[in-house]
Amino acid sequence: MDYTIKNSILQVVISSKGAEIQSVKSQHTDYEYIWQANPSVWQRHAPILFPFVGRLKDDQYTYQGKTYHMSQHGFARDLDFAVEHQDGESITFLLTDSEETKKSYPFEFELRVNYNLLNNLLEENFTVTNKTDGELIFAIGGHPGFNIPTSEATSKEDFYFSTKPSLARVQIPLKGAFLDWPNRSLASTNSLITLSDHLFKHDALIFQLRGHDNRVSLKTDTSNFHVNVWLRDAPFVGVWSQYPQTADFVCIEPWWGIADRIDSKGKLEEKYGMNHLAPGNTFSAGFSMAFHDQD
Repeated sequence: MDYTIKNSILQVVISSKGAEIQSVKSQHTDYEYIWQANPSVWQRHAPILFPFVGRLKDDQYTYQGKTYHMSQHGFARDLDFAVEHQDGESITFLLTDSEETKKSYPFEFELRVNYNLLNNLLEENFTVTNKTDGELIFAIGGHPGFNIPTSEATSKEDFYFSTKPSLARVQIPLKGAFLDWPNRSLASTNSLITLSDHLFKHDALIFQLRGHDNRVSLKTDTSNFHVNVWLRDAPFVGVWSQYPQTADFVCIEPWWGIADRIDSKGKLEEKYGMNHLAPGNTFSAGFSMAFHDQD
């Protein structure tokens, strides 16, 4: 089922399946900011990644000596959430463990996803509560896909990414779907990164953020259009679009977790980038997206 929140600037539609944004439209121009899930290119809009971010080697892991199978980015994006609260400009979804989730993830948890509008800003907030008697080990992340408003006069190459603070960041390359950790390098994220189809020929660009209050912006000098993504305390960000099949969209992905390294042994207790939460405790994180019209 779809739910709508709105104010005088934006109208946002979210599905209970995956608590996933379906649409963010300008109330002034009716422009659609969110990728509309063309199944021939990429069939999602803005999935929530939980309890893993990225891929596991052989799509499996071990925990306390037992092997579990898990597909890329976890199961939350494909499950139905309950609506816990809604008013005109805010909505909170709830996912809890079940016998089905325990087949692939042997933990008891509550995952809340809150969307809140404030003028042209849409906040996406995550709260994870450990309901088990032991430690909860998890990752979480966002994966919003943004439309790129190309036209006869404006090409994809007219758009670029900029970051704040303006500084170089460690880039972690991928080998296949996994982190090529020994070959990480310092990337020139203090300069503009021009968007192109070939930018993602080696999959996502992954940057280590080291706790800065980072902002990644998608902009063009041909109009006033831009999208700002505030990453708050996310330790990683991925920037991605489909390749070699391409389309006019790009994802800016705040991550509290990351894919397996190429040398991963598959043991959950040792997996790099995971969050470890004590019994009864709650983890909170999130990011914000600001949308600006072309006019």
